[in-house]
Amino acid sequence: IGGCDTHRSKNENKLVFTMNIFSGISTLDPAFAKDQSAIWTTHQIFNGLVKLDQHLQPLPDLAKSWEISADLKTYTFHLKRDVFFHESPKLKFKSRAFNAHDFLFSFQRVMDPEVASSGAWIFNEKVDSLHPFEAPNDSTFIIRLRRPFAPFLGLLSMPYASVVAKETVNNKDFATHPVGTGPFQIFEHGPGEALILH
Repeated sequence: IGGCDTHRSKNENKLVFTMNIFSGISTLDPAFAKDQSAIWTTHQIFNGLVKLDQHLQPLPDLAKSWEISADLKTYTFHLKRDVFFHESPKLKFKSRAFNAHDFLFSFQRVMDPEVASSGAWIFNEKVDSLHPFEAPNDSTFIIRLRRPFAPFLGLLSMPYASVVAKETVNNKDFATHPVGTGPFQIFEHGPGEALILH
């Protein structure tokens, strides 16, 4: 990071954060967010089931609560129902509420060998080989592990475990103009020049 600056816009009473990243941003697709600039940026655009607090303890993000089974192998997440994907004219996508089936798609996508996500390791050899994920309804998402793995919730805070909308990822512009549920959405992006989030 070359330098950061926070100031109020001259034309509007809005706080503007400016950051110069010399290395550029390799991708905005969370399935490939493996370097620091991509990780930092995708965290602004996307959400996962959980996030970490300042002490690196898991907190609810899109999951409002969860239970872990007595054998420590089944995680049942109860999802928020008032969170929406951003609208994207560029991807011809109308805003809609996210649901458990979006997490099912997102996690299967990260594990898909044809996608070749750099984040597949967070699930490989950890989740059940036959029925790793289940979305019994729109607000419940279940993950089954092969064996207990204490740091698993922490792994779910990584950008790789972000929720994406199935309708958007096959668009050729997804990696540069993705749709997320996070606090910021893309206003303008000239790859290699500037990225403006609102």
